[in-house]
Amino acid sequence: MSRILIAEDDRGIADFISRGLKDAGYTVDVVASGPEAFAGARSNEYDLLILDLGLPHMDGLDVLEQLRVLQVGVPIIVLTARTTIEARVKALEGGADDYVPKPFQFAELLARVRLRLAPRTLAAGTSSAPGTFTITHEDVSLDLRTQRVEVAGTSTDLSRREFGLLETFLRHPGQILSRAQLLSMVWEMDFDPGSNVVDVYIRTLRKKIGPERIETVRGSGYRLV
Repeated sequence: MSRILIAEDDRGIADFISRGLKDAGYTVDVVASGPEAFAGARSNEYDLLILDLGLPHMDGLDVLEQLRVLQVGVPIIVLTARTTIEARVKALEGGADDYVPKPFQFAELLARVRLRLAPRTLAAGTSSAPGTFTITHEDVSLDLRTQRVEVAGTSTDLSRREFGLLETFLRHPGQILSRAQLLSMVWEMDFDPGSNVVDVYIRTLRKKIGPERIETVRGSGYRLV
């Protein structure tokens, strides 16, 4: 069972998240200050940290940056009222794995938690050999450490976004994923109807794994077949 640390000084929000995550089957602890969040994340007792930036005694951004300086690899979802693009970019560049602005819907937060914990709980239709860090579907195998994909015995390097996109597809084989979902999961962006970034990376990924493996579902999105 995955164990999650919530660092949030608003007791009402912390209780709300804690109850929801416990109902979803997770073990949850709550702290209310920056030093407690820093110490907890360094303890290696947690599989995920949900981090508010406006924490007392030590700002959440300082917690994040110092953890990454020390190479603490726990996945971190920033949950904050700081909603500017500058704040988001600073957090993501500081090492956050995801960024959820307040106010938020718990269903979305839970989806992001599940995605970040996915290496520990692989989606149906994928497999991972014991002691390895790979996701395999049919003849496609993705190495989570090296960001290399092997297709029918041929190995290819992926860019960071190509890796994130393919990992998302491999964790949801056969499922139609809309552009909005892919933007949120891979780019941590809200949907922009004028953006074609998803389509651009789909094209580059198809060149590397084969165009027939990612199907366009007209009017809906894409899926791994």
